[in-house]
Amino acid sequence: MAKGKFGGLGGGMNMQAMIKQAQKMQQDMLKAQEEIAVMETEATAGGGAVKAVVQGTNVLKALEIKPEVVDPDDVEMLQDLVLAAINEAFRLASEKSEQSMKKVTGGMGGGMPGLF
Repeated sequence: MAKGKFGGLGGGMNMQAMIKQAQKMQQDMLKAQEEIAVMETEATAGGGAVKAVVQGTNVLKALEIKPEVVDPDDVEMLQDLVLAAINEAFRLASEKSEQSMKKVTGGMGGGMPGLF
């Protein structure tokens, strides 16, 4: 009887090892996702005049505006600072999330959609 690529004892052992490795990766990915969900990232704009804090789940958790930056004659500047702080906080959170997932996936692009 001819033994194929996965035939015989050695092939079965390799398949079991691959399954165990995939299961461990799945557990590690779930753990990383849980850590990302509670991770907080903050960013400021205007030299700290506006601070935004976001969670890894892309939720704005806090927004602080120093009173001295509130000028009724220049609402546009305040709006720009708020947007800049929030967008930077989200960008940093996304970057941190990607780094966390790369540790688990070995840089395979944040996971394998549909596999887990």
